[in-house]
Amino acid sequence: MPEPLEVELATAMRGPMRVTVDQQGEVRVYDRYVVSAPVAARVLRSELRDGDAVRAGQTVATLEPLPMDPRQRQEALARLQTARARLVEATQDVARAEAEAERAQRDFERAERLVAEHFVSSEALDVARTSARTASAGLAAARARERAAAGEMRAAEAALLALDPARANRLIHLTAPASGRVLRVLQQSAATVPAGTPIVVIGDPSRFEIVADVLSTDAVRIPQGAEVSIEEWGGEKPLLARVRLVEPYAFTKVSALGIEEKRVNVVIDPVDSLGPLGDGYRVEARIVIWSAQDVIKVPSSAVFRTAEGWQVFAVENGRALRRTLEVGRRNPDEVEVLGGLPVGAQVVRYPSSDLASGARVTERRPR
Repeated sequence: MPEPLEVELATAMRGPMRVTVDQQGEVRVYDRYVVSAPVAARVLRSELRDGDAVRAGQTVATLEPLPMDPRQRQEALARLQTARARLVEATQDVARAEAEAERAQRDFERAERLVAEHFVSSEALDVARTSARTASAGLAAARARERAAAGEMRAAEAALLALDPARANRLIHLTAPASGRVLRVLQQSAATVPAGTPIVVIGDPSRFEIVADVLSTDAVRIPQGAEVSIEEWGGEKPLLARVRLVEPYAFTKVSALGIEEKRVNVVIDPVDSLGPLGDGYRVEARIVIWSAQDVIKVPSSAVFRTAEGWQVFAVENGRALRRTLEVGRRNPDEVEVLGGLPVGAQVVRYPSSDLASGARVTERRPR
C-alpha cells in the first residue's frame, strides 16, 4: 500500500466575514490654505516657523511690491474681479450647505422617532446619522471656503496698492485666512518672488481626513458611509473611520509595473482620534464593502477552479474527495460557502498536483 500523502488541513466553520478594498492612504488637513504673493514683490524674512499657531487676520508675510507694468496692472485687476466672484459663489455655497444641513438634521430626528416607534430599522437611522454628519461637515467646509475667498479678495485688493503712486512704497501685509497652525513656511528668507508664489501653508491640525486612491472598478462598490479600518499607522490597534465621499471623477495613474490604471480618490473621515498622526502621514485603509456575522467559510487556499466550477478536496475517512462548491463572497483569506460543504468538514489547504480524488491522506504535523 502506498503511504498516505501528507497534507495541511482546515475546517469549514461558521463565523463573521467581510470583504474589503485595501489601499494605502494619506492623512491630510481637512482645510488647507496656501498664502501666495498677489503681485511680484520682495518678501521680507518671515519670523514664523513650522508648527506655529496663527489666528485669522494675523499677518503671516510682509511684501514690498515691485513697480507694475501695464500688463501686470490688468492682471491685478482681473484677479480682484475673480476674487470677488469667488466670494459671491462661496457665500451662495454656504447658504446651500446650511439648507442641506438643516434638512439632514430633520431627517435624522425623524428617523430617531421612527426607530423608537419600530417603523424603520436601525440601519436607516445609521444612514440618517451619517448624512447629518456629512452635511454638517459640508457646511463647515463651505464656511471655510467662504473665509478663504474673503482672504483672497483682501489679498487681491492689497495687490492694487502698487497701482497708486502715492502708495507704491507701502508694504503689503498678507494675513491668515483662518485660525490654525503653520504647516510649512515655503519662503523663509527675504527674496524677490513673482506673483502667485506660495509663501505659507496654514491648516487646522485638529481636523484631518484621509484620502486613498482605489481602482475605479473597486470604487463603484464602495457605498457612502462604509466602515473603514485604519491599520499600519504605527499604533497597536486599528482606528475606526467612515467613507465620506467617493469622488465623481477618475484620473490616470501609472503603476509600478508601468500599467496605466484609472483610479478614484476616496475621502475618509476618522471616527477615532488619529492621535500623533499629522499631515502627509501614510496609513493602510481597509474599506468594508460587505460583511456578515454568520456564514460558512473555508480558507481561500483550499478552493481552486476547474471546468466544473469551484472545488475543494474534502477529507472523509482518511481520503481526499473532490467536492464542487457554490461560493459567494471572497476575500484574500476566506471564501463564503453557499452550498456543497457542511459545517465542520475538513478540507485540504494548498492541494498539490499529485493529489487525486480518493487518495489516502494524513494531516501534516508541525515540525
